[in-house]
Amino acid sequence: MSAQQDTHEDEVEASRAPLMEHLVELRSRLMIALGSVVVAFIGCFFFARRIFEFLVEPFLAAMREVHPEHANEAVQLVNTHAFGFFFVQLQVALFAAIIVAFPILAWQAYGFIAPGLYKRERHMATPFLIAAPVMFLAGAAFVFYVAMPYALEFALHQEITEGPVQVRYLPRVDEYLGLVTTLVLAFGLCFQMPVVLSLLGSMGVVNAGMLRKGRRFAIVGIAAFSALVTPPDVLSMTMMALPMYALYEISIWLVWAIEAARTRKEAAEAAAPQARPAE
Repeated sequence: MSAQQDTHEDEVEASRAPLMEHLVELRSRLMIALGSVVVAFIGCFFFARRIFEFLVEPFLAAMREVHPEHANEAVQLVNTHAFGFFFVQLQVALFAAIIVAFPILAWQAYGFIAPGLYKRERHMATPFLIAAPVMFLAGAAFVFYVAMPYALEFALHQEITEGPVQVRYLPRVDEYLGLVTTLVLAFGLCFQMPVVLSLLGSMGVVNAGMLRKGRRFAIVGIAAFSALVTPPDVLSMTMMALPMYALYEISIWLVWAIEAARTRKEAAEAAAPQARPAE
């Protein structure tokens, strides 16, 4: 009994050292990730006003489209708190810092999990690490240059500019910033769908047939996610749901292409020994 207990204690002690090493590595990587965000935040805060002006570009584009007679006039956003715009600049700096530091954050996450992957899995993950930020920027560009101007044009068309009762669309600065940052992050994450599903398909976790059978569940999930992150109107929800479903269909095609390439490679490898001449 004593020998068995000593053996068990030795096993626990042996497993404790690798666990502590992993925790120390996790702490160091978290510190690097947090430090990169802090440094980026400090740098971005000095340009927060210019970044905010850049984020207002979709509203400017919508104003020029709906009210071309005021194209050369400055747009107005409402600030209802004494320190409201200061906190808006802090939020702008944090938002920009996360985007600037994203490559470092992704690399630290990959560096932590890479030792637990096989060499083949690490080679497969490398192209997707490159594709992830590219697709995030594609999603951000879509919402910035397509979705937001269209939604804001719809809002501006609801104005009443004549008659005894007039209604003007004057968004608050914090409301507008919350809308644009939420949509940029949401679309950026949604555009990761082909990357994630293709990676899972290359690892054999999912296949094209599985994704085709799951279309109805995907539609329900896409509708729920769109209703959760967009403003409470049908137009915004539709503008997010349609690209997401298109990305889901693209993901099915990509997974099918990966499966077909894997099948051809396996067939070629199986035929290779048979093609050798007998000695």
